[in-house]
Amino acid sequence: MPSRSPWSRLVVKVAFTWAPMVASACRKRWAKLKNPHATVRFGRHVYVGPGFSLHAPHGGTFEAGDGCEFRRGFRCELGAPDAVVRFGRQCVATYDVLFQVTTSVEVGDRVMFGQAGAVFDGNHNFKDPELPMMSQGYTFTPLSIGDDVTTLTKCTIVADLGDRAVVAANTVVTKPVAPYTIVGGVPAKVIGTYGPAGAARGEQA
Repeated sequence: MPSRSPWSRLVVKVAFTWAPMVASACRKRWAKLKNPHATVRFGRHVYVGPGFSLHAPHGGTFEAGDGCEFRRGFRCELGAPDAVVRFGRQCVATYDVLFQVTTSVEVGDRVMFGQAGAVFDGNHNFKDPELPMMSQGYTFTPLSIGDDVTTLTKCTIVADLGDRAVVAANTVVTKPVAPYTIVGGVPAKVIGTYGPAGAARGEQA
């Protein structure tokens, strides 16, 4: 196979390396300009893909640690002046991931959110038969997602996830998941554990 000419190599480098980084830098700048009442911080080497959207009309805080990657279609909505979404280092949000937060969501290091996943810190109240659901308000709970957690495609998260938890595709997590625990289903149920002895119960190895 013939080698590429210097000109061809330059075109490839511009198209696949420089251009995405420049576009990412512009999107990060726009996210800050569009949300003047919010605190928005990006660490070093954070990539922000096409369609990145941060909606914080009341203020709040959005932070992404070094090396995070937000692929196409990521959206985060902060619903209160003291709402906080904070990602640790080297997290990845694949395509069309949604965060809607009114209290806080703290995400550890190296967490992966699969395609079309969603994270919410609240639920609609609906049990009063005298009122429409939209008039009954919400119940909010701050969430914590540990280090090295993996959530696969089309997961909905409304409860804590411990370190190295794995959430199978199409799962709805409504109760806290222990470290080193594999869950799946609607609602999520434990389908396995792994790792050091006692880790899935939160014990020290």
